[in-house]
Amino acid sequence: METSEKIELEVQQTSKKAPGEKAWKTFLQQGIYKIVNPFVRLLIRLGFTPNAVTTTGFILNVGVAVIFIVGGESDNRSDLSYVGWAGFLIMMAGLFDMLDGQVARMGNMGSTFGALFDSVLDRYSELVMFLGICYYLMSHHYFLSSLFAFIAMIGSMMVSYTRARAEGLGVECKGGFFQRPERVVLIALAGMFCGIGSSIIGPDYKLYVPGIPFHVFETMSIFTIPITILAIFTNVTAFTRLTEAKKAIELKERNLAGKV
Repeated sequence: METSEKIELEVQQTSKKAPGEKAWKTFLQQGIYKIVNPFVRLLIRLGFTPNAVTTTGFILNVGVAVIFIVGGESDNRSDLSYVGWAGFLIMMAGLFDMLDGQVARMGNMGSTFGALFDSVLDRYSELVMFLGICYYLMSHHYFLSSLFAFIAMIGSMMVSYTRARAEGLGVECKGGFFQRPERVVLIALAGMFCGIGSSIIGPDYKLYVPGIPFHVFETMSIFTIPITILAIFTNVTAFTRLTEAKKAIELKERNLAGKV
């Protein structure tokens, strides 16, 4: 094996996922593909290109923002159906986001520009979604939660940017748990369960603990607590990727220096 190949192999090994993490993610991914592949074949027969699927996902995310904005303009703070429907649409948009790559593979329509187009529209989709969430929370005076939503948006962008920048420097950087699929599923489920929960326990439910002068939980918390978790762990993921990339880059530089 050539020295340059050894260096590249060592750099990749430094930034690889743990075997257990990689195994369960691969298993889950293959299970999902078995479910969605018939739909992928249908899209291909209908003439959908990967870029068309990506664009559809973006349009659905614009719809998500519209639902949140309309809900924010509503005078009824207790109507959490907007959050529930937005969560459902986030899940649908996330499905199209997952399908574009599969359409490219199964339809043999992959392209370099398509990969770039997908990455750019993914960022726009996520930003537009968070715009709607922040607007809704601010409009209904959930100020602290809107701050966490903004921090979650920052973390989400930095997770993606750290990977892109590291790979631009020749280092694989895919570590961390809160990647885009996990983020989409968490927010979508939080929104849907919030909408469903409001019809079960009531939109104005509040939980008080003796000795604490304010409520510690309310129906809206079904949506805002996951956003708070996202705000923390997206930034943890971005920092984890940064440290992993640092180690890989330093190893690469040491090996190159040794070669000279």
